[in-house]
Amino acid sequence: MTGPLSDKTALVTGSAAGIGLACARGFARAGANVIVWGRKNLQVAVDQLGEFGVNVTAVECDLADHANTTTTIKKIVEEHSIDILLNNAGIIRRAPAVDYSWDDWRDVLAVNLDAVFQITQTVGASMIARGQGGRIITLSSLLSFQGGVSVPAYTASKHAVSGLTKALANEWAQYGITVNAIAPGYIETANTEQLRADSDREKQIRARIPAARWGLPEDIVGPAVFLAGPDSAYINGHVLVVDGGWLAR
Repeated sequence: MTGPLSDKTALVTGSAAGIGLACARGFARAGANVIVWGRKNLQVAVDQLGEFGVNVTAVECDLADHANTTTTIKKIVEEHSIDILLNNAGIIRRAPAVDYSWDDWRDVLAVNLDAVFQITQTVGASMIARGQGGRIITLSSLLSFQGGVSVPAYTASKHAVSGLTKALANEWAQYGITVNAIAPGYIETANTEQLRADSDREKQIRARIPAARWGLPEDIVGPAVFLAGPDSAYINGHVLVVDGGWLAR
């Protein structure tokens, strides 16, 4: 299939559903071969992406497992030339800070930050060695700019992801590699299910969004394909907010 990402290979973590699956579909629609990475239930992604006539590879691995993640990403870069990396996978645990358990803190940081660095470091090294540039995109959050309520680990991880994005952009721009982030607003995904189930909180959130609606995973696809493609070559170290106007309110 021809498109702006033809002949490219994209790796997307957390691509079994939600934003990850939507972006994986967007990459495939734009012509990229796609490696979908998730803990389980990847057949839906494989079937949907296969409709675009591109090569699709499924990789099952829990990003909370540091050793397995290391082994898995090394194997991937040995077998594939990754042109585009989308670090999408993330988890959230909600509790007041005074009650927040160490296990929840470490679980969130392990997936949202540690695994992002593990994968990005390995993929970035392979991009540098190949000498053909590359595109690295990480899903950040509105909570890269705000504090949120009862999500201290998630907020800390997303602030860190934005800082890591800028640090790596500084180091790797010389190799033709761009490193950017997308900060979604309130999107209808599993991570926001608890908020949307609370009718009062849901109305409060929606009332503050100038677009007057929650975002959909598909709202992130266009920005992701743009940052993965040739037209964004001079955009680096940027955190692109896609929030329906929330931060402007």
